Amino acid sequence: MAEKGDAEREYDVGDCYHYGYTVPQDTVEAIRWYRKAAEHGYKEAQYELGAIYYFGRGVPKDTAQGIDWFIKDAEQGDVYAKDILWSICQNDNDIPKNLVEWSQQSVEKGGANAEYTLGLMYAHGRGVPKDGALAAKWYRKAAEQGFIEAQFLLALIYDNGEGVPQDYALALEWYRRGANADDALCQNNLGVMYEYGNGVPQDYVEAYKWYNLAAAQGQTNAIHNRDILASLMRPGQIAEAQKLSIEFKPLPESISTTPASPDNSTVSGTGFFITDDGYLISNYHVVKEATKVHLVTSAGLIDAKVVRVDAANDLALLKAQGKFYPLPVAESSAVNLGNTVTTIGFPNIDLQGFAPKLAKGEIASLAGTGDDPRYFQISVPVQPGNSGGALVDERGNVIGIVSAKLDASAALATSGALPENVNYAVKSRLLLSFLESVPAVSAKLKAPNTADEKFSDVVKSAQDAAVLVLVY
Repeated sequence: MAEKGDAEREYDVGDCYHYGYTVPQDTVEAIRWYRKAAEHGYKEAQYELGAIYYFGRGVPKDTAQGIDWFIKDAEQGDVYAKDILWSICQNDNDIPKNLVEWSQQSVEKGGANAEYTLGLMYAHGRGVPKDGALAAKWYRKAAEQGFIEAQFLLALIYDNGEGVPQDYALALEWYRRGANADDALCQNNLGVMYEYGNGVPQDYVEAYKWYNLAAAQGQTNAIHNRDILASLMRPGQIAEAQKLSIEFKPLPESISTTPASPDNSTVSGTGFFITDDGYLISNYHVVKEATKVHLVTSAGLIDAKVVRVDAANDLALLKAQGKFYPLPVAESSAVNLGNTVTTIGFPNIDLQGFAPKLAKGEIASLAGTGDDPRYFQISVPVQPGNSGGALVDERGNVIGIVSAKLDASAALATSGALPENVNYAVKSRLLLSFLESVPAVSAKLKAPNTADEKFSDVVKSAQDAAVLVLVY
């Protein structure tokens, strides 16, 4: 077997051909080099091959071969390959046999995500015979570990009697667990149970409360149900329901038996919100080994999940539940050498604490190491933990994502001197391109600011959007 360094070099050559860095873009050559690295066990190359073949990027689509490479990567523990495989199981009707077998083997090894996915497969007959009872069995296993999506679907099965005897009491139990964890779908359906007295005494006040909580998260059915119910209620009842909504405190579910805290996290970094409904950005290298992610916000410790990554450009899109203050993202092509830029982050939390830290500097170069056009060089002083933070301009727009420092040992070996404040940020044009593949997110981005803002306002906006990212 080749040394890991050999595989890394093969992967890097594949990247150059795949993305057209320093050489003409050539998918065939990229595949040839990725395959060399992948066959040497280099999981990033396995992931890239999986994406190329499964999605047909530059070659005819080959679902089976793409899944084979994703499976090889997932078996090395890559959480992103696992997520793609789970997504395929959930959304594709025609599931190849090798993926069904892999999913069943994953269930045997334990894990709520695998159990939930197998439940979906049986519920919809994807790769296995449709079987409501088996779907309920696997949903329950995941639901009992706090997997909220499984709680909702398990409740729905009992609510509608799909493959199991209709049981309003069990439906109510699982809707309530999800609703108490602030899941909008469970809250809406729990409201329906109270409005019509299914499995519980009819109670318009409770129904309105749950509809109102779900509506606050933008759940459209809940908005409709609440407004219709309001026409049947007295003003005093509505006031009481609104009071109960305000007093509601979520009781978070967790699929882990280990309490989450900064003390037992393995990696920390920074992130920033780009939509008010909880989508945020950080670096891929911050979350790449994550089994779970938590955010430290003004509201306390909350869960987040990785939605999509761009490993080549060190970007990760995450999602948290709630309402937040997002930053606008501007095209980085208008940035000039010497422009003032700022970031808010959480460097070295073990030494410096958990309060957000401000750093300010200038655009030192319009290219990164080796004139890499994907990056800005910045004179902003950053440290470990700043990774993933928003680099904002004088208008408060995101024009980059803080990503890296110049490697001190490499600089010393090359030049005989240590680098002084040489740092890099991924350009926002790459972020905007990345987000184009997620239309539901890109459509919600704030319009960029068109006028300079007071520095204090820029700092306030950046601080409101920034969160500490804890990876476990």
